[in-house]
Formats: sequence, structure tokens, C-alpha cells
Amino acid sequence: MLLFIDLLSISRGILGMVVLVLIAWLFSVNRKKVNWSLVGKGILIQLVLAILILKVPFIEYFFEILSKAFIKLISFTQHGLEFLLGSFINGKIETALQNFVFMVLPTIIFFSALTSLFYYLGILQRVVYAFAWIMKKIMNLSGAESLAAAGNIFLGQTESPLLIKPYLSKMTRSEIMCLMTGGMATIAGGVLASYINFLGGDDPVQRLLFAKHLLTASVMSAPAAVVAAKILIPETEAFNKDMEIPKEKIGSNVLEAVANGTTEGIKLAVNVAGMLLVFIAIIYFLNYIMQDVIGHYSGLNETISAHTAYKGFSLQFMIGYSCSPIAWLMGVPSEDIVYVGQLLGEKTIFNEFYAYTTLGSLKASGAILNEKSIIMATYMLCGFSNFASIGIQIGGIGSLAPNKKAMLSQLGIRALIGGTIACLMTAVIAGMLF
Repeated sequence: MLLFIDLLSISRGILGMVVLVLIAWLFSVNRKKVNWSLVGKGILIQLVLAILILKVPFIEYFFEILSKAFIKLISFTQHGLEFLLGSFINGKIETALQNFVFMVLPTIIFFSALTSLFYYLGILQRVVYAFAWIMKKIMNLSGAESLAAAGNIFLGQTESPLLIKPYLSKMTRSEIMCLMTGGMATIAGGVLASYINFLGGDDPVQRLLFAKHLLTASVMSAPAAVVAAKILIPETEAFNKDMEIPKEKIGSNVLEAVANGTTEGIKLAVNVAGMLLVFIAIIYFLNYIMQDVIGHYSGLNETISAHTAYKGFSLQFMIGYSCSPIAWLMGVPSEDIVYVGQLLGEKTIFNEFYAYTTLGSLKASGAILNEKSIIMATYMLCGFSNFASIGIQIGGIGSLAPNKKAMLSQLGIRALIGGTIACLMTAVIAGMLF
């Protein structure tokens, strides 16, 4: 029976991967020029990474050590909070606001400062270079897109392009697509720590589990993004294979690097808080119209409540059932496909931060029945692929290469599609190996 379940899971995963590649091919601007060798190698890299990290004991042990170190770093923010806001933390107040303001936002600020410090010391560049060299050799990529793809494992979609700033103005259309898709398919280290808090809560075992899966998702998403980008916009021009890390540092000394990173972290934290406030308000506004007006007077609420897990006609109901076929194709257990579909819709329409808060709530309430579904959703949501990111990339990358702004605007929607497909690929592979 177990063998049958494993074979069924793997066969559904293969079906899902084939469908995702087919969707990317249908959106391709030049289907005849798709480099299928590169696509195959990229998918193979993903699969090998997943098997090594999740199934090979000594690699899994290394990632567990890395995850423990990551969680230990998160804990250091608590000491800063105790000094700054001790009277609040030590009190008995337990509110959603306290949990968000005192646990989520500070980790973003701290990890932004830490990333800046590692960049200044040259540690981050060496790690990025190692990943980039492997992808460049195996997948025959340009030096610039290799560095950008590897940089996105650790940096955000506007920070990673800084690694290849000297090359940006001369990059081909396919290279720019690869850069944008990589930004959409991955997340920054600062927010990664926040998602560990969302999903793991106060349970050290759960925090370690989700830290390992989130770190694995970040690494796997780099080759997945390249695969999706190169199907959507195949390379047809000559490109530069040089691969050199720029010598510029963030700040003139260690203290300035940390200060600059802290400032950027504060901006990011305020942006996250503001975006969540607005998105939640919009959702409640739309749900008021849909559920309290349309659903109430049409009788839809009673019908939906009687036959589904939802209480009435809502935005979550609509996107959940609209995206559930995709969740099924990915290999998500049938009883959870609507909730996972809802999460995919929330991530795409709003952002992954909002979707992870929903996943945390669904996990805590027991609404999602299978642990496999939770793990697959964790991989699926691990990327910046949402509509707001199109504007962020046009503004951020466009400021570094003004001559590419028109191209960035033209490629925005395709980059969103590519980033989404890449995240779904990592979820499919994780599901096959679960």
C-alpha cells in the first residue's frame, strides 16, 4: 500500500511538472528556440538538490545545523526587544498586534542589517559565486544571469541586481527575463526569518522543520527560475560569459554597513506592515460586498456553507476553487486542494507575506488536514511572484539601468508567470519526495 501511495505521489508529481513546463512553453515568445537541454538540466539540478537536502542523511544533517543557526540568529532579536520594549514583552498582553510588531517586524530589520554586514565582509559574495559557478557550468548561462540567479537565494529582487550592476545595461532580453523571473521566484533572507515565526510559532521542533524547508525552497528556486525564464524567453543573442563579483561594499566600514542595512530593514518592515494593513482592509471590504450583500440576498451563503468548508460567498472561496485544479495537478492531497488553491491566489493577487499568515492560521486551526499539503504550500509560497512585484522591479532595476526600463515593463507579466511556475515546480518536487 505504501509503495502504491509513493508511486501515485511520484506519478502525479511528474504530471504536474509536465503541465507546468507545457504552460511555460505555451507562453513562450519563441517555442522553436527553447533549449530543452538547459530545461532538462535545470529540472535535474532541482531534483538533485531536493534529494540531497531532504533524503541524504549527512546533507540533511548539515542543513539542520544551518537551520538551527538561522533560528539562533532569530532569537538574538529578542535581546534587543527586551532592552527596547521590555515592559511590553514581559507583560501579560497577548494580541495579534504584539505578536506581529514584537516578533515579525524586528526579524526583518535584524536580518537586513546582518545581510549588509555579510555583504561588506565579502562572505555573501563568495557563497553566491559558488552557486553561480555551478549553474553557469551545467546550464551554460551568461555570467551575469548566473550571479543574479544565485544572488536571489539570499537577497531580494531589488538587491540582487546590484551584484551585476556593471552588466545590466548590456544584458540581452533573455538575460533580463532571467533576472526578473529569479526575483519573482525567490524571497529575501530578512522575510525568510519572519515566515519561520509564522509557521513554527513557539515550538522549537516546528521552527527547525520549517527553517529547513524554507532554506531548501530558496536554494531550489534558483535553477527553477532559470528553467521557467529560458522557456518563456529563449536566448537567441550573443551573451557575455564573464563572471566577476563587483568590488563595491555597502558602507565604508563595518558599522556603516550595519547602519545602512538597518535603515533598509526599517523601510522594508514599515512597507510590509503598511501593505498588510491595506491588503487586509481591501479583503474585508470585498468580502463585505460579496458575503454580506451578494451572498446574503442571493442565498449563496447558505448553499456554500452547506457544501464547502467556507462560511459564505467570499474572495477566499472564489480564488480557492479557481486555483484548486492547479493544486491538484501539483500533487496536493485532494481534501486540501481548495485551501492550497486559496493560498496560491492570495500570494499572486496580494503577496506571499499575506499568504503565509493565512497558511499559519490554517495550520494552527487544523483546517489543512495533511502535513504534506502544508509542506508543499510552504515551497509554493516561497517567492515574490505577485502583481506588486512588477512595479517594484521596474522601479528598482530600472533605476540601475534606465535604458532597460521599457523592456522591464514589457516583460513584467511574463516574469510573474515564470516566477509562479518556478515556485510551483519546487513545490511539486518537494511533494514527490515527501
